[in-house]
Amino acid sequence: MAGAIYSGVAMVITLLVPIRKLFHLEELITVHHFENLAKLCLLTGLIVSMSYCTENFTAWFGGNPHERAAFWYRAFGPFWWASWTMNICNGLLPWLLWSKKVRTSVVALFVVSIFVNVGMWFERFVIIVVSLAGEPFERFANATYNPTWADWGIMAGSFGWFFMWFLLFVKNFPAVSISEVKEVLPPPKRAKAVAT
Repeated sequence: MAGAIYSGVAMVITLLVPIRKLFHLEELITVHHFENLAKLCLLTGLIVSMSYCTENFTAWFGGNPHERAAFWYRAFGPFWWASWTMNICNGLLPWLLWSKKVRTSVVALFVVSIFVNVGMWFERFVIIVVSLAGEPFERFANATYNPTWADWGIMAGSFGWFFMWFLLFVKNFPAVSISEVKEVLPPPKRAKAVAT
């Protein structure tokens, strides 16, 4: 559950930064909003980091040789780069959000959110591809994954499908709900009373 929230918050930051700049919403979407999103990203990132540590600890010290071999295969097997990318992007880089300077910098938040999105993509890759690539105890399934042009096309098409619907929504509907940001709007000006 925390991973889904973590991924969602990172995606909101990734989409909010360019929308804020393109539609000149700097007065409505303030740095305070980004700092609150960064705090939520930090909290869920710490939960994800703790779950990674717990998963690795129980696999290594649990005494089950199959789990230990699967842990070793993920960390040092042919897909070690995917596992370490996942651990660094999801487990270590969000710790930068402890710094108020990073939390209040829109550019730094955008960069951290991109890394979190990459890390969450690699988490899905590790869960599916590395798990099916051939654990040491499943010799019948021992194969490496090599994406074909169809795989790359499906991935590019899914990005295009998402951005088409997202941009159509932002073009035709309000990107920011006024009821959510009315406390940061300036008060309306009243006309002066005319003395008779």
